[in-house]
Amino acid sequence: MRSINNAYAGLAGNYLFSEVARRVRVYKENHPEADVISLGIGDVSQPLVPAVIEALHKAVDEMGRAETFRGYGPEQGYAFLRQAILEHDFLARGVSLDADEIFISDGAKSDVGNFQELFGEDAVIALTDPVYPVYEDSNAMAGRAGVHANGRWSRIIYLPCTMENGFRPELPTERPDVVYLCSPNNPTGTVLDRDALTAWVEYARANDTLIMFDAAYEAFIRDDAVPRSIYEIPGADEVAVEFRSLSKTAGFTGLRCGYAVVPKKLKARSSDGKTLLLHDMWLRRQCTKYNGCPYIVQRAAEAAFKEPARTQMRAVLAVYQSNADMMLDACAKLGIQAFGGVHSPYVWLKTPGNMDSWSFFDLLLEKAAVVCTPGVGFGACGEGYARLTAFNTPELTRAALKRLENVLS
Repeated sequence: MRSINNAYAGLAGNYLFSEVARRVRVYKENHPEADVISLGIGDVSQPLVPAVIEALHKAVDEMGRAETFRGYGPEQGYAFLRQAILEHDFLARGVSLDADEIFISDGAKSDVGNFQELFGEDAVIALTDPVYPVYEDSNAMAGRAGVHANGRWSRIIYLPCTMENGFRPELPTERPDVVYLCSPNNPTGTVLDRDALTAWVEYARANDTLIMFDAAYEAFIRDDAVPRSIYEIPGADEVAVEFRSLSKTAGFTGLRCGYAVVPKKLKARSSDGKTLLLHDMWLRRQCTKYNGCPYIVQRAAEAAFKEPARTQMRAVLAVYQSNADMMLDACAKLGIQAFGGVHSPYVWLKTPGNMDSWSFFDLLLEKAAVVCTPGVGFGACGEGYARLTAFNTPELTRAALKRLENVLS
C-alpha cells in the first residue's frame, strides 16, 4: 500500500462549499422543476466591465503576433501590473511599499493556502471562529493542526467571534506564531476598525507573531476611516503579509488574478537560528512551484486599476452593495438578527427559532429553493447562523428574499 500524507485522513469528508453543492445537486435531481436561486457561494453575477474586456482583447491580439507574443512571464508578475497595484492600492493611501514586494497570482485563495508552506510543522496557528475554511484546512493538510474532535483541532488556537464581542477576535492569551485575520470578514461581514487593527499589530510586534491578513473584500468598505490595508497601521510591514483578490472587486472569479504583499522587513528564523526573509522565501517558493498568472489576464488586471475601468467597477460594486442592503432590510422586516452587509457582500444572520445551521439550510432549500451557506461550516461558533451572499443579480436576489419571507413569516 502506498504511503500517504496522514494529515488528510483527519479532514472532513467534503470541503464546505463542495458539500453545499452536493446537497443542491441532489435537490435538483429530485426536483427537476425547481428554480433554485443561490445566495450561497460567493460567485459574481455581473460581467467584466468594458474597459477590462477591451484590455483583454488587446492582449489576446498581441499573443497572435510574433513581435508582441509573450511566453513564460516572471513568476512574481509583470512589472506593469505590480506598479499599477502599488500606485492605486497603496501609494494613493499613503502606504509606502516597493513594487517587488507584490507577488501576482491566480487568486487569494491559492496564496492563503500555499503560504503556510513557509511555516514549520511545529508552528502554532491562531484562527478566528467562524473562519474561512481554507485557513484551517491548509494547515491541517500540512500536519500542524493536531487531532480533530468536536469540530476543532487540538493544536490550533481558536478566537471566538460572537455577538457578545461584535464578531471581532480578541487578542489571544496563548501566544501563536501565526494568526489569520480577515477584514471585511468572510463569513460574518464585519470589519476591524483602525483601533482594532492597531491593537493586533502592536500585539504581533510584541509577541513575534506573523499576521496573515486577508483583504480580499476591501473594495466593499464604504467608510474611508476603516483601513483597507493593514499597512495603513504603522509597523505592520514588520509583522504582516496581506492577500488581495480581483475576484469580487473586478469580477475575476473565472479569469483568476490576485496578489500577495510580502514586505522585505518580515523576518523568520530557521531551526538552526539562521535569520531569513519571508520575502525571499516566498519568491523562492513561487519560482519553484508557479509559472505565473497568464499575460492576457495580467493586462486585464492592469486595466482594472486604472480609469475608465475604476468608474465602471464602482457601478458594479454598487449593485452588490444594494443587494446587501435589500438583505438587511428583509431580515429586519422578518425580525431576524443580521450582521455585516454594510462594508461587505456577506450578511451573517441568526437562524430563527434556535434552528441549527444545516436544518436552516435544508429548510430554505426544500421550502423555498433558495441556497444559503450554513454557519457551522465555518466553525463551531458559526452554529445557529447562516451566510447570505449579495453577488446574485438584483432580480434574483429580490425573488429569493420574497421566498424567504414567505417561508419564515
